[in-house]
Amino acid sequence: MPTIAVDKYALFKALGREYTTEEFDELCFEFGIELDEDTEDDKDRPKDEAPQLKIEIPANRYDMLCFEGIAMMLNIFAGKTSIPNYRVVAPPDGEIHQITVHEETTQIRPYISAAVLRGVNFIQERYDSFIALQDKLHQNLCRQRTLVSMGTHDLDTVKGPFTYEALRPEDIVFAPLNQEKVMNAHELMTFYETDKNLGRYLHIIRDSPVYPVVFDSERTVCSLPPIINGDRSKITLDTRNVLIEVTATDRTKAEIVTNMLIAMFSQYCDEPFTVEPVKIISPHNQQTREVPDVTPRTTTAEISYINACCGLDLSAEKICKLLSKMCISAKPSAGNEDLLDIEIPITRADVLHQCDIMEDVAIAYGFNELDRTFPKGSGTIAAPLSLNKLADIARLESALCGWSEVMPLILCSHDENFAWLNRKDDGKTAVRLANPKTAEYQIVRTSLLPGLLKTIRENRKHSLPIKIFEASDVAFKDESVERKSKNERHFAAAFCGKTSGFEVVHGLLDRLMAMLSTGATESDAVEQKEGYWIESADDPTYFPGRGASIRIRRKETRQETVDGKVVKREIIHEPETIGTFGILHPSVLEKFEIPYPVSAVELNLEAFL
Repeated sequence: MPTIAVDKYALFKALGREYTTEEFDELCFEFGIELDEDTEDDKDRPKDEAPQLKIEIPANRYDMLCFEGIAMMLNIFAGKTSIPNYRVVAPPDGEIHQITVHEETTQIRPYISAAVLRGVNFIQERYDSFIALQDKLHQNLCRQRTLVSMGTHDLDTVKGPFTYEALRPEDIVFAPLNQEKVMNAHELMTFYETDKNLGRYLHIIRDSPVYPVVFDSERTVCSLPPIINGDRSKITLDTRNVLIEVTATDRTKAEIVTNMLIAMFSQYCDEPFTVEPVKIISPHNQQTREVPDVTPRTTTAEISYINACCGLDLSAEKICKLLSKMCISAKPSAGNEDLLDIEIPITRADVLHQCDIMEDVAIAYGFNELDRTFPKGSGTIAAPLSLNKLADIARLESALCGWSEVMPLILCSHDENFAWLNRKDDGKTAVRLANPKTAEYQIVRTSLLPGLLKTIRENRKHSLPIKIFEASDVAFKDESVERKSKNERHFAAAFCGKTSGFEVVHGLLDRLMAMLSTGATESDAVEQKEGYWIESADDPTYFPGRGASIRIRRKETRQETVDGKVVKREIIHEPETIGTFGILHPSVLEKFEIPYPVSAVELNLEAFL
């Protein structure tokens, strides 16, 4: 979890009272955060450094990654202040700043968000906190700037409208932040490659043919995201108007980051908790809009669910009052007495489900005040996932037959998965790693055989025979699903000995099919009933004439209503192939450096669900 260091007495002043270390520790516990250290009595603390409180914050509470957020949330929790009302206001001259997005940015960082804070009053502590919050967000939600990066600019030093473009590195020329030397983006990469802070971010765009860049109307470079801002627009203590621009590969995270900066530092504007909008013009990807949107998100939560999970019997009004302590507005629903209408402010990006609402009610009520009771109505009876139960059956039966289970890595090299098994890659099967660290881990395996054969190779000096199996996942590309890939649970076994062991593997297959296909036999399959059988297959992985496909025919019983009567009807489905087995081809054994014959079987367990 992130640890935030804040000035001890400045925080106590913001909270309106002094606390002992024990009292503040108790307050943190009640709110759900943790006081890690009070440095006042630390002998190693520099003499010129004020005593600090180091507070551990939950990783999803982005609103508490700075002094302002911690003070605001604790004050709301203590009832000393109300939930801020964030507002979008028009600029003084009525002209909204614009950022035009060029289509080329889709190659590198396609999304941008922005906002303007007008009339900000910076002092050194506020300025330091403003910079520190950006660093914490970069490390946390922004995933070291790979997903999101933010730039903040003195609006009075640049001139809109702005453009967000993607250009060749040679075409981007400017003086970076705190530097006098003008350089192009290629030279900048060389200049900062030994820098302790910025050097770790260069890889994000370094190998791209185009770099993202934000220009003002005079073609002055405002920023080169996600690396550095231009020196001309840097913020100082004298800055009064701040332009926030956030570029990202994920629009949702870009909006969250923008909202966090607004929520924490708009309180220092001449008109507190106000922000000016920016018009994003991006027609090529339908992202034209005005940002930011500070309207609270609306959702509902069930009163019965909250009470059941917490073991309480609270009224709707009492729950609403407790939620207000957690910076969430709520009121009883007019249409359903068991529902609450919830408004979630921009500070609470961590609230995603009614279980998060329930947790906040429990925190506001006090965990120590909850009675020790069994949760009402929310208890469940544990049961294994059907797929895991199926795999456990295969694992248990294999172990009882004298086979040893192995657990190889799910990543392998491209050759091990295809060429070494005499298989061709059509480019539509395997999930590739975009930037593999080594040639040994290039793709997600589509077969369990490479892992089994590598295990035999590393143990080939052990006594024979070697009988091993694995029941685990493989992955395939699948354009029909949202994530463009799918997992399949497979079972595979391999026998290595002085003889091929074909009959041993066949025996294991028979045993597994008997356990997985209740009532299915080979004779039934031949007679066109439910069952399985093997057919000779021309699979280059196996020795010619010694490879087979595993075929299965399913029977389904359906109930139909005929003349008012329920009639059961059996349907025999067409046969399908669920796996292969046989004696591995000598060229496969040669590639894996195995000097003895090997027989193997692999099948898709999901066919039995």
